[in-house]
Amino acid sequence: MSGMKKMRLIVAILIMALVATALPAAAAKKVVKHHVVHHAVHHARVVKHTPVAPVAAAQPAAAQKLIPKVDNFILLVDQSSSMAWAYQGQQYVQMGGVAKIAMAKQTLIELNKMIPELSYKSGLYTFAPFKQYMGMAPYSRSAMDTAIAPISTDYDAYGRMTPMGVGLESLDGVLSGLSGKTAVVIFSDGDSNVGIDPVVVAKQLQAKYGDKVCFSVVSFADNKHGEQVLKEIANLSKCSCFALGEELLRNQAAREAFLNCVLFDTTANNEEVIIFRSIYFDFDKYNIKREFIPVLDEGVSIIQAKPNLHVVLEGHTDSVGTVAYNQKLSERRANSVKAYFVKKGVESSRISAVGFGKLHPRFDNSTAEGRKMNRRVEIKFN
Repeated sequence: MSGMKKMRLIVAILIMALVATALPAAAAKKVVKHHVVHHAVHHARVVKHTPVAPVAAAQPAAAQKLIPKVDNFILLVDQSSSMAWAYQGQQYVQMGGVAKIAMAKQTLIELNKMIPELSYKSGLYTFAPFKQYMGMAPYSRSAMDTAIAPISTDYDAYGRMTPMGVGLESLDGVLSGLSGKTAVVIFSDGDSNVGIDPVVVAKQLQAKYGDKVCFSVVSFADNKHGEQVLKEIANLSKCSCFALGEELLRNQAAREAFLNCVLFDTTANNEEVIIFRSIYFDFDKYNIKREFIPVLDEGVSIIQAKPNLHVVLEGHTDSVGTVAYNQKLSERRANSVKAYFVKKGVESSRISAVGFGKLHPRFDNSTAEGRKMNRRVEIKFN
């Protein structure tokens, strides 16, 4: 076996060990104390927990229902030179020696097993270089898994720069095309040795998009500079979350807590999701037809009478046209209904609007009547 193959095998075994082992109770107390003292961020909520033995992928308990905090999330992975170096560790000595990019990729895989398939749009990108692995689309666990797989963890660190600021700047083109609130989750060690100051760029993006963008951080920092950079980015908004990558790798409870912080709220599941009504659209149109105004007004009355009710608007199309075109059309249809509800006094934060294009027909697209019924927005309450 060649030296390189031996090294890859060792890294794989180490990562498997990180995910499969748990800390003893004494170490758990030390972790919580260390996290509070050294990793608290003024605004960002630091994920704290007691380590438990990781088990198979699980969703939050059935006794709870999940309410999306955001409409979109972006996973942004640092693939720079510094991420190719062995991680020196902050909490657990046995975690040192594994490449940071390998840890980041495995953390992505483990988190993706637990992300609930709510009405999110999601995307996966790297920086250094900036590359799209999955463009923004309705979140699917299997699609995200497929997108994560080709991210390389075996690249030459020498001569490769760490332009973190440039990577964040490139993200502006993605953010500008999104509607609603977006969580940007950065997987990085915080090192930057060329180009624009990443904290300055993050501040500019925060100023541009305001409360529509929340920066959260999964940190693989193993020096003071990188740690400070990531904390400053995580400190930009009150909706930000911060966690150590090594801790997420070791602990399923930590992963669930972090996702809860970034993506969803939980509440007692006293009600099921109710499909209220659907409204329908003319071919290639997204304007609301007059005949459906009474349906929407009835929906407004119900929403305003129940302040804890959340609304999910799911846009759909028939099968005529390309996947990309119909995706945009379905989003415009969902957002036209959202705009109507907001105009009538419903808070925007209580409404999630998502498009599914032509992916989920309810009727036969081979008939004119079936296509007509598939051009719809489904209105759901939960």
